[in-house]
Amino acid sequence: MKVVILGSGAMLANLIRAALIADVEIVGVFRYERLIYSPVRMFIHDLFKGSSDYTLIKKHHLCEVKCSSANSEEFKRFILKNEVDIILVGTWREKLKPEIINMPKIATINVHPSLLPKYRGPNPYLQVIWHQEKKSGVTFHLMDKNFDTGPILAQAEVKILEGDTSYELKNKVVFLARLLGAELLKKIKKGPVEPTVQDETLASYYPNIKPEDMTLNFCDETAEQICAHVRAFHPFVPTYIQDGYKFYIVNPYKISIDVLEGNPGEILYKNLKTKLIIVAAKDGKAVRFEDITPYSIFFHK
Repeated sequence: MKVVILGSGAMLANLIRAALIADVEIVGVFRYERLIYSPVRMFIHDLFKGSSDYTLIKKHHLCEVKCSSANSEEFKRFILKNEVDIILVGTWREKLKPEIINMPKIATINVHPSLLPKYRGPNPYLQVIWHQEKKSGVTFHLMDKNFDTGPILAQAEVKILEGDTSYELKNKVVFLARLLGAELLKKIKKGPVEPTVQDETLASYYPNIKPEDMTLNFCDETAEQICAHVRAFHPFVPTYIQDGYKFYIVNPYKISIDVLEGNPGEILYKNLKTKLIIVAAKDGKAVRFEDITPYSIFFHK
């Protein structure tokens, strides 16, 4: 069975490992970075930074696809020439055209890091923690003309532990994608896998976060929601406490609910020498922030 894998970063690396475990023929790997980096920048990136996906490509002598787009004529020719059975997609921001989706002999399969149909959208790692879910997971589904809506082929859960940030959740999910992906590819090698249509009554979608979401709003969120907010945004973007014209970067591993209480948004304690600040949230409970870092100070007349 011939497979071409599209993706980026940790998810791509684990899909490559899944295909290797399943002993399918990887005819090509297409890294998303090739769509956004110039050839020179890509060369420098691989030379000095490196990545787990690039290491696997070199180690196993895999063919790297070097096209301008997954919708390009060049990529179409690659699929036809190599008689590809499956296109496997993970962490790919470009929307594939129906003609590309329908080109493989068997299917084009997307990997989404949530329990679809819940948490469709660009960053479910962040959203499930922000919404204080106790579990998440990974879903392999057939691709269709819309994002994250195709019938489900395989799905598995992971627990979200107290204190988990998006960093820990992502590590769990991509590893689970490796195991589940290998299992799914082995099943497909043996014969057809019956897909399950997604239940639209359970569907939810969350778009990308906005810049203003990075500043914590203690009048709109409870203490528990503030803690979840901070953990959710790490490691993608920092979160800030605003104190007038001063901003403090929050350490996601140094937050807790304090015994103090106060009015929403009230700074109950601040000591910059010890890098500690305590702020009351919407429910009157206080959040304790240790190891804060001053970001910048603005002056006005």
